Amino acid sequence: MKFKRFAIAVAAVALMSVPAFAEEYSFKVTNNTDTKITKILVSEDGDEYGFFKIGAGIAPGKTVTLVWDSSTNGESCEQFFKAVFANGEESEAQKFDFCEDEVELEFE
Repeated sequence: MKFKRFAIAVAAVALMSVPAFAEEYSFKVTNNTDTKITKILVSEDGDEYGFFKIGAGIAPGKTVTLVWDSSTNGESCEQFFKAVFANGEESEAQKFDFCEDEVELEFE
């Protein structure tokens, strides 16, 4: 199966006046592939990854809203993201600035 591409759509570029990981800060993830996303991985340094809890996954064609945990307060606004798919493939890591308002990640 072809390697999945990772793209981002940013709905707005206005900077927030509070840290990116303030309580209840959220962003959207859209799965535009034909394979379910089973994990969303995130890393501040691009080497060591944690993950978001996404329940049963993100089905093809669906969009979900994820919320940063308060334990990430104090981390950099810039984070690396990648998706893990049901077939075991991973997208390439991409760096995003979560100090931007209304960030939407799109997996294609």
